[in-house]
Amino acid sequence: MSHFQPVALDHASRLINHGPTVLVSAAHNGRRNIMAAAWSMPVEFGPPRIAVVIDKSTYTRELITASGGFALCVPGAELIDLTYAVGSCSGRDDDKFARYGIEAGAGPELGMPVLEQGCSAWLECRWIPESRSEDAYDTFFGEVVAAAADTRIFSNGHWNFTPENRALHTLHHLGAGKFVIASDQTQARELPGR
Repeated sequence: MSHFQPVALDHASRLINHGPTVLVSAAHNGRRNIMAAAWSMPVEFGPPRIAVVIDKSTYTRELITASGGFALCVPGAELIDLTYAVGSCSGRDDDKFARYGIEAGAGPELGMPVLEQGCSAWLECRWIPESRSEDAYDTFFGEVVAAAADTRIFSNGHWNFTPENRALHTLHHLGAGKFVIASDQTQARELPGR
């Protein structure tokens, strides 16, 4: 049974605005790939748009430019080893989904591979070509066309980190293969006047 429910697009940026490591997936002509990316962020609310850094040498980048779409999946703490693994090897000659036993569904708008098992959320994005940013900074832009999150950790437009959902807490890459997991001690509070 899936705990994932659609997320209103005006809340989609909240799925990545706290800086989690994401898994970037793409598919084209029967080929697919998945990689880890530490740098992603929302850049616009309406329509929702995101940015993610994808190195020129990656196979995922080739699939994005060929297909016109990609997905960002937000892995939970239980996927820390898988996140490191898919971020440490190329999928150009080997299907990482098959190699690591990754189950993926198809995004509802573009058919991009989306992960729910072990993930807290996903965003399916239509690529917005921006050659200057891509060439100079490896930064890709996408318009979020669909998003969903596991209601055990994200609902009504808000994250809810608790000890009970620790396996879904987001990962944050510190560099050199080191990660921290979002703490269940994190307390969200609304500031006065907001």
